[in-house]
Order: sequence, then structure tokens, then C-alpha cells
Amino acid sequence: MRRTVVAGTLGAIMLAWAMDPPNARAAGETPAGLWTTIDDSTGKARSEVRIYEQDGAYSGRIEKILIPGKTDKCVLCTDERKDQPALGLVIIRNMKKSAGTPNQWSGGDILDPEQGTVYTSRMSLGNDGESLTVRGYVGIPLFGRSQTWQRTKP
Repeated sequence: MRRTVVAGTLGAIMLAWAMDPPNARAAGETPAGLWTTIDDSTGKARSEVRIYEQDGAYSGRIEKILIPGKTDKCVLCTDERKDQPALGLVIIRNMKKSAGTPNQWSGGDILDPEQGTVYTSRMSLGNDGESLTVRGYVGIPLFGRSQTWQRTKP
């Protein structure tokens, strides 16, 4: 019985964190700007993505590829982005301000250009406005993964 209560409590905490990460509290900022993406496996900078606002929603496109020799096309994509060059590719679409949650945007999607997979997405701006947690998931946010991008310095 005690294990069930502990497991249930831990599950509730994890779900709450997945729904509202603790670093999503910066006041009055937007995700607009240039962001350096970080490779999950190596921890090294991978690309620069420009997030921009258009018609009340945020999108993001790859502006610079930081891995030498990595200028592939999105050959595994299954939508209109199929065979498009990675450079200039729009990988974030239709992210809108989340109602009632400060500095969080959701309702859009994110593309993993290496896998060609499109995921439902959510973005949370860090306290300092210099980090952006981008989460891609299938179904509910608990079933996905997050990356923390760093704002690119001019």
C-alpha cells in the first residue's frame, strides 16, 4: 500500500513538472530571437534557430548549421518540407501563448529534420530569458523529450 502511495505521489510530481516546468517564469518576454540548439547526445551546439512572430503565432527556422559538413536535406520528412534543404527549414510552427501559464507557448509543432518526425510542441522561457526549453511529444507532454536552447549572443 505504501509503495502505491509513494509511486502515485512521484507520478503526480512528474506529471506536474511536465505540464509546467519550473523555469517557465520569466516575466514579459517572448521567445523571439536567435537560439543555439544543443545536441542531446554530445552536448555540443548543433544549429541556430531564428524564432519569429507572425500573425500572432511563433515559428522557427534553421538559420545556421554549426556541425561541419552537415547541410542535408530533410529526406525523411513526409509533408511539404520533404527534400527541402535543412538550412532555412521551418522546424517550429504555430506556437501560441498558453493561456494562464506565464512564458509558455504551445499548440504548435516541431520537426526533427533528421528523423522527419513532427511532434506536438511546447516552449517555456527560462527565468533569465536566456534559455528556452523546447519539448516535443506524442499525445501528452509526459511522453516526449525536452531540449534547452540558449539565446545566441550577437
